[in-house]
Amino acid sequence: MFYGEILSIIVAIIWTATALCAEIASKRIGSLQMNVLRMAASLVIIALVLWAFTGSPFPLNMKAEALVWLLCSGFVGYVFGDWCLFSSYIIMGSRLGQLFMTLAPLFSALSAWIILGETLTFQAIVGIMITISGIAMVVHKKSDPERTIPLRGIFYGIGAGMGQGIGIVLSKVGMSMCPDTPMLPMSATMVRAISGLIGFGLVYYIKGDKARMRQGLHDRKTMAAATGTILLGPVIGVSLSLLAVQMTPAGIASTLMALTPVFILWPSQWLFGQRITLREVLGSTIAVAGVALFFV
Repeated sequence: MFYGEILSIIVAIIWTATALCAEIASKRIGSLQMNVLRMAASLVIIALVLWAFTGSPFPLNMKAEALVWLLCSGFVGYVFGDWCLFSSYIIMGSRLGQLFMTLAPLFSALSAWIILGETLTFQAIVGIMITISGIAMVVHKKSDPERTIPLRGIFYGIGAGMGQGIGIVLSKVGMSMCPDTPMLPMSATMVRAISGLIGFGLVYYIKGDKARMRQGLHDRKTMAAATGTILLGPVIGVSLSLLAVQMTPAGIASTLMALTPVFILWPSQWLFGQRITLREVLGSTIAVAGVALFFV
């Protein structure tokens, strides 16, 4: 049975809903504030789940080497990657932000080649070029004369894909060191979330907008969107993505999870009234097809 593949598609749907909620919340409360809130709340939820199933709110029997890899994964994937991702939502919306997440398997393949010694074939290189071409088709300024995408948004999008791709490989390395750890995907998510909260917490302490945070906490629409982001993203989505990587090769899982840019097109039009162009549909499809070519 294709349990890993089915799980990966479910993750793509979950991340579609997460992206839409995150765009709403980030525009109302700010990307840094949203990430601090998200990390803190998800840590509490994950700790309760671990406590219920293992008797301890913290991961059990996890080796020091695995902790180091997972903490690094949390910093790269959450602090760097998610800060870039949520910032891209504010600048150019979740639809385009998620399009750049098709770069995650690209960076995953490259980092697996460097860190794990996995083979980077000619076909994978062709897939990389096709993915980049699909993204370029959408973001090129002549593709939609009425909408100019700021260069800063493009850089944030690339950073988001980089953080996600490298982070998942670091997670795989860490989890491979402790296969007997109870509830391994959830335990790994806990360690990554701790790293994320420490990183975001330090940045928030130095430069965070406390007044905007207080205002957001008292706004029902903001908190509803934030709750959806918290439950679907770092708690359910990330844990299921790590489980999918365990159940099927990382490349296949990453490819199927990269379908979010296609899934998000019509919901974003319905929620935000964003016009969908044929070029955008084709570009998103080409980008996902390029991702698939990496690992066929």
